[in-house]
Amino acid sequence: MGQWYQQLSKGRFKLRFFKSFIPLFFVGVSLSVVLAANAASSSNVSSTTYFGKSGNLIAQQNNIELNLVSFSVTKAAHDKIIPKFVEKWKKERNQNVTFKQSYGASSAQALGVVEGGLEADVVHLSLAPDIQKIERAGLIQPGWEKEFSNNSIVSKSVAAIVTRQGNPKGIKTWTDLTKNGVSVITPNPITSGSARWNFLALWNAAIKAGGDESKALEFVTNVFKNVPILPESAREATDTFFKGGKGDALITYENEVLLKAVSGEKPPYVVPDVNFSIDNPVAIVDKNVDKHGTREVAQAFIQYLYTPEAQQIFAQTGYRPIDSSVAQAKEFVDKYPQVKIATANDYGGWATIGQKFFSDNAIFAKILRSVNTAKKG
Repeated sequence: MGQWYQQLSKGRFKLRFFKSFIPLFFVGVSLSVVLAANAASSSNVSSTTYFGKSGNLIAQQNNIELNLVSFSVTKAAHDKIIPKFVEKWKKERNQNVTFKQSYGASSAQALGVVEGGLEADVVHLSLAPDIQKIERAGLIQPGWEKEFSNNSIVSKSVAAIVTRQGNPKGIKTWTDLTKNGVSVITPNPITSGSARWNFLALWNAAIKAGGDESKALEFVTNVFKNVPILPESAREATDTFFKGGKGDALITYENEVLLKAVSGEKPPYVVPDVNFSIDNPVAIVDKNVDKHGTREVAQAFIQYLYTPEAQQIFAQTGYRPIDSSVAQAKEFVDKYPQVKIATANDYGGWATIGQKFFSDNAIFAKILRSVNTAKKG
């Protein structure tokens, strides 16, 4: 009887041990899976792991890298905005945020994101179709336009015409760009968002002058007959004009001219009274922020771009502020003359504009063929 009892006791002990071991085993497995998942989704995050007073596992993210991809002429504004955001985030979250930045022609930047060469967390591009390219590639979720204020437009400008000192060719209006002997520098609409805005400003000027589409086609064709080369980006066009000394007039963003004034240069320019609203959107690249574990800081950065503090920097670097309190400040009321502005929506939105003007065999392609034929003749 005693031997039988000892064996039963040993059996009960083993059973109790087995029952206790199972929950601990699964807790260990679950914890390992969670840690592995966190490690896999935080390639852009450096973290320190420790146990709090309650014994719970805590991960404190110390360093976060955010990838910003933007078009060339925003660099001056972002260079001033980013340090202020970094300081604000450090104060509020005690986390260090560093930015990896890339600037270039808007369409080329979008292509770099689509192809994976630029793993952007945030994109701030020249026009909506460039972000739509990234959306169609599956990297940005549909509805991004409604994710932030003002249809996700965070900066805006209008078109300006820069001339040589003394304006020897007497260029004051859009029509003056069609004169014989006037050389015009503007980027290529196939690669540059800036160029598409320039094109629309020219087309709109002809329509608002009372012309129909045939008159607008003739007018814009005559301007492009005076365009000797088509640089890839707004930045390259600006360098061609200022550094290369080519052209009598440069069609560019108003903010480009004003930025030069900030740096001490004062090129002569005119902002035509009939103009086009150049609206620059921003978006989170959903697939990449989820991969990098940076969604929260990406959202916070974009929201910061809308604050009066950031909008004031945009205004100081040449962009027309979208914040009404900043726009009404005397220094900016005087800086930005009132103009009659058309928008992309006035011409059917970007889907219609892209198909009508910039797709294969669309209006710009026809203009280019006509211009090349005229030059060969």
